Amino acid sequence: MAQGDKKRYTEKQKRKAEHIEDSYESKGLSQEEAERRAWATVNKQEGGGKKSGSGRGRSEARNASARSDSAKRAAASRTPAQRSASAKKAAATRARNRANKG
Repeated sequence: MAQGDKKRYTEKQKRKAEHIEDSYESKGLSQEEAERRAWATVNKQEGGGKKSGSGRGRSEARNASARSDSAKRAAASRTPAQRSASAKKAAATRARNRANKG
């Protein structure tokens, strides 16, 4: 696929980019810059255009914009110490599971 070619995107991705582009234009950006940012946003959220092959059936990536408001607030309200403790607990659980597996 040539750079800038949009043939490999789904219709849903094309519509999404168009809506995002309109939003950027309404904020005063040029048409060219709005289009560039819109496609960058679609690529970041969905990982680019259609790709063939096994294991590519996931509909959309779980990204920050897809999270519920309550999940965003919950993550934001945790202190660095709480996040660190959670990460350490998860690492210990993974290590314990690996030890029990083998």
